[in-house]
Amino acid sequence: MVVDEVARRHQLTWAMAPGQVPETFVAKRFGLPAFLIAKPLTYMNRSGDAVAALVRYYDIELADLLVVVDEADLPFGKLRARARGSAGGHNGLKSLIERLGSNEFPRLRLGVGRSGARRGLADHVLGKFEAGERADLETLITRAADAAEMFAVEDIGKVMNTYNPEATGPDND
Repeated sequence: MVVDEVARRHQLTWAMAPGQVPETFVAKRFGLPAFLIAKPLTYMNRSGDAVAALVRYYDIELADLLVVVDEADLPFGKLRARARGSAGGHNGLKSLIERLGSNEFPRLRLGVGRSGARRGLADHVLGKFEAGERADLETLITRAADAAEMFAVEDIGKVMNTYNPEATGPDND
């Protein structure tokens, strides 16, 4: 949803570019200097395959890669940016770290909270947002897209100082 919001802001439509691996990702370049937004077409726990292919294809430095993920261990609506770190139990980040051979890439975690006992974690993160959450979802997506655009023109340090709930340095998770 965050990547779709960035694409919407820049009037981009998703389409396969020549040379892209369709089963892996869709990506779009825009702006000067050129920025690239992409979304994997793989399952989340295999997203490392898509991101590694993207990094190789476009020769992207890991420090220039911002990975946006949902985070059940953050309260709904909170953002947390880090310059590097562990997977923290997130299967998508585990896949990326494994396929990239490094945890030295910036990430932006979007708090989706936990659903409680009535629904398992997988059902929660793959399901629809609850009525009370949908009211704040647009704000979360807008703030996360703002943070992603800030990363593209500034750096992860600026994003961390602006969007993290507490003042932090570029520490590991």
